[in-house]
Parts: sequence; structure tokens; C-alpha cells
Amino acid sequence: MSVSTLSFSIQKSLESKINQVDWDNLPFGKVFSDHMFLMEYRDGAWQEGSILPFAPIPMHPAMSAIHYGQTIFEGLKAYRWANGDVSIFRPDMNAKRFAQSAKRMCMPEVPEDIFIEAVRKLVEIDADWVTDKNGCSLYIRPFLFATDELVGIKPSDTYKFMIITSPVGAYYSEPVRVKIEEHYTRAAEGGVGRAKAAGNYGSSLYPAKQCQLEGFHQLVWTDAKEHKFIEESGTMNIVFQIGGKLITPTEDSDTILRGITKRSLIDLVLSWGIEVEERKVSVEEIITAAKNGTLEDAFGAGTAATIAQIAIIGYRDERLELPAMETRTLSNKIKEHMDAIKLGEIEDTFGWNLKV
Repeated sequence: MSVSTLSFSIQKSLESKINQVDWDNLPFGKVFSDHMFLMEYRDGAWQEGSILPFAPIPMHPAMSAIHYGQTIFEGLKAYRWANGDVSIFRPDMNAKRFAQSAKRMCMPEVPEDIFIEAVRKLVEIDADWVTDKNGCSLYIRPFLFATDELVGIKPSDTYKFMIITSPVGAYYSEPVRVKIEEHYTRAAEGGVGRAKAAGNYGSSLYPAKQCQLEGFHQLVWTDAKEHKFIEESGTMNIVFQIGGKLITPTEDSDTILRGITKRSLIDLVLSWGIEVEERKVSVEEIITAAKNGTLEDAFGAGTAATIAQIAIIGYRDERLELPAMETRTLSNKIKEHMDAIKLGEIEDTFGWNLKV
């Protein structure tokens, strides 16, 4: 990917906080780097963007985003290569999805070139925060929210687009235990399931908490109408391996977020000649395969974990154990290959990495 010629105003932090970081104990999303990006939308147009020292922002009590939920976000990562280079994985895909989310939420779209260059420049300025420590990366969080100072239900006329970054370690420390959800719903047809809207995550917290009380890490969401078809797993897309081929729920529906990690791994395995089926996947099919031993693998695919292998699937009163991790040759190979591309250890034949 090429580098843009766009420029932003820059105000450097007077003193870095990097020496305060315990790099051996990085909690996910709690430590933030020195700078942030800010760009405002008003009078029908985006204003000049700026990079500023990381700090709290002022907020009016009647700010639209608080009252009516006009807010979206993205998540992507930057990596340190062995030769010292820093790269960002597929920011163009995040830019496209961000624009789609904005459109669905009746918000102004951030032009793709501005989104990508804002991400790249912010990472460049805080490049020292991209550690080469094994399993670590710099998590990048772009977000857009409504800022009208008005308690009235209508699309806001003003917005803020911001980006913050956070050095992170591994999201999951062990294979995950998931439970198939048959009551609560993540998204319904005609809703905002395809958008990366904050409200989607807020509404998932209660059912996720209930499953965690039962000893699971995450839910497997099913369709809102009948709860017969699998959609996502927690905050990740979900993939199964049966008979040597990968099977994953189709994204033709507007209830499933179009995952960048899933799209990438599908392109990767297709290049290896492995068959992939993107279609409706029934709960019955997966449970039957788990019981008769033909379910060879199941894993979540997402930015935070890349590949999160599933150890146990809970279904009603049953807990179905999946094959041992060391026997899962394909998902292990996918994770190793994806990580190697992100870290510059092998050739990026797909052109996914943006050098900073």
C-alpha cells in the first residue's frame, strides 16, 4: 500500500509516558500512547485534522452521542518487524467498513484517504509504542461520534472523528469456551448488525455476562427470527472445519459484521487450494458434527485475537469438547501464516501491509 501526501497540524506531547509502561504486563486497552488524532465535522464539511497530546476532551451534557447513540468505531493493529520497520494491517479495509457504518448510522463518511493517512501518521508519531515483544502490537481505535448540543431526536449536524492507540498483549490467554445463544439477539434483519455501532456492543453485555457466570467466555449468536442459524461468536466472526473444508456464515445478510480478519484468512486458504463454503450454517449441523466427531475445528476470527480456537461449545445442557489444539493443523497454520505476514517474516503477496 502507498503512503498519502495529506498533512495534518501536529502538536507534540512535551513528555512521553512510555517509560511508565510495564511491557511484561499489558492489560488489553487500558494503556494509551502519547498522542491522538482529532478532526471535526461542521457546516457540512470536514475541517482540518490535527494530532494532539492524548488528553480528555470537553463534553456538553446534551451531546447527541450520549443520548441517541450516534457513534461508531473500528479496530486495527500495527506491528513491529524484526528489522525495525512498523506496518499497519489492512487499514483500507477498516476505512471502507467505517464509511459503511457511518452511512447506516446517518453520519458523514470519512474519506478513505484521510482515514488511512490519519492512522498512518498517528502511528508514525508514536512508533516507539509499537513494541517488538512477542505477542504484542499497537491496537488502533478510530471512532466517530455526534456532538450536537441538543436534546432532540435527529441526525447531528456536528461530529468528531478521533483515533487513539493502545499497546496490547494477547486478547485470550487460552482456547475459548462458547455457548450457543437461543434467547437473546445480537442483530435482526433490517437493523444495524452490519455496522460497527457502539450500541451493538452495549446490548450484548448482559447476555454475555450471563454466559460467563456459567463458565463460558463468549456467546455464539444465532439468527433473531428462529435461533436456528449461527451468525457470530462474541465480537468475532466464526469459522468451522468439517471434512477438510472451512464453513462460515455468509455475510450476505445485514445482521453480520463483515470481518477483515475473516476475509483475509479466506483469501489465504483459497490460495492454498482449500475449499471454503460461505453459506447459512445451522446450529443442528454443527452440533451433529461435534457429536459424531466430524467437527475438526472451530475458531473465532477477529482483530483482537486473530484466531481464537474454540475448546468447548455449550448447547442447552450439553458441553461438547472439540479436538485437542495440537491436532488442529489448519487453524494453527492459518494463525502462524497470518502472524508471519503481519510481522514481515514472509512475503506479503496480497499487499495487505501499509508501511509506516
